Amino acid sequence: MKRNPFDNTTTNRRAFIRTTGAAVIGSTLAFNLGFPGSAFAANKNTLKVGLIGCGGRGTGAAFQALSADPDVVITAMGDVFADRLEEAYKAINEVFPKKLKVNKDRKYVGFDAYKKVIESDVDVVILTTPPSFRPDHLMAAVAAGKHIFCEKPVAVDAPGVRKVIQSAKLAKEKKLSLVSGFTFRYDLPKRALFNKILHGDIGKVMSVSSTRNGGELWYKPREAGWTDMEYQMRNWYYYNWLSGDYIVEMTVHSLDMMTWAMGEQMPLRATGTGGRQVRVDEKYGNIYDHFAIEYEYANGARGFSFSRQQAGCSSRNSVEIAGTEGNAIVNLGSGLHEVTGQGIWQYKGKKNNPYQTQHDELFASIRNGKPMNDGDIMANSTMLAIMSRMVAYSGQTLTWEQAFNSNQVLGPSIDEFAWDYKYTSPEVAMPGITKLI
Repeated sequence: MKRNPFDNTTTNRRAFIRTTGAAVIGSTLAFNLGFPGSAFAANKNTLKVGLIGCGGRGTGAAFQALSADPDVVITAMGDVFADRLEEAYKAINEVFPKKLKVNKDRKYVGFDAYKKVIESDVDVVILTTPPSFRPDHLMAAVAAGKHIFCEKPVAVDAPGVRKVIQSAKLAKEKKLSLVSGFTFRYDLPKRALFNKILHGDIGKVMSVSSTRNGGELWYKPREAGWTDMEYQMRNWYYYNWLSGDYIVEMTVHSLDMMTWAMGEQMPLRATGTGGRQVRVDEKYGNIYDHFAIEYEYANGARGFSFSRQQAGCSSRNSVEIAGTEGNAIVNLGSGLHEVTGQGIWQYKGKKNNPYQTQHDELFASIRNGKPMNDGDIMANSTMLAIMSRMVAYSGQTLTWEQAFNSNQVLGPSIDEFAWDYKYTSPEVAMPGITKLI
């Protein structure tokens, strides 16, 4: 059996962060699962999984789902692009040939592929399309009574977040498990560190700050025959109506850890700035390449988020928390998880692959009949990132209520999508000029 190319249990933290969203196809390294896919045989207890979104992250999530439980199969796959679906199918089939039960009729392609996957007889759906589609896909999956793994972020605008909150509430009522892609919530070192913070080991939290500085990412040159819609969909990361901008798509992980440290308390208001200083070519769509945001909390604490995506600059990925009786730091580059105060504590315990743990706990919750629901956490952290983008784009200070109740919708409605649909992306936002709704 070939190695699962998305298994990172033996790699360091920097390595598994790099794998997020990476399309790793056809690895030939040795890998040993606890329950070999080659020996699998379906039975009445088998959980059937449908994959919606077959890019790198979706393919990785499929591997993790199949590795989480000895009695899981994938029976349906859907994507807007046939080539992405086939690439994912090939990669999964190389490692799990007996657990991939997707015949030709269960390979759904098109903007309505998500409906067909959900309408098939699957028990669990994996939602890993670009973020703009998440609220509607989640709503459809919950309505159909499916257990769900959905990647972060869960929306790109406030109306989308409100849809997610409604769906998460309905999932609880239906006793469905809903696990989000906020990976660090499933990382053992971070669970231990944030548990200490929440239990008062550094006293009252007075400030939380995060830095997420990195370089440029992928880009797909335009090919003959692509419509404007396909070009933007192929390069979804660079269009805020598809990704939410990088502060929503990527920095949201850091903002989630800040929210975790604050005991899920959301800020009263925020202000900030941002822009595109280096990544200015039109191929980069309409997103920024740097943000700096300040948050004010009801208890007097302050939060700060700094990030950039500019090639040739130093990198850093960390979260620092200051309390009245000590401090805490998470450094994702070095792997340091440390609390200082009356003494110094550093995490020395077991390491895990949080990408895998997400699925392990999801499928365990389904098996034991004790549903888990990440709805509130994933909605709030996503909304915090959207609020951050809003204050940077407009240059205005906004309260949480103003941001949350915004009626600004990015992009067309899900029913309008078509390859020949003429949608013009908004101009690059200009602080002090760009207006919010």
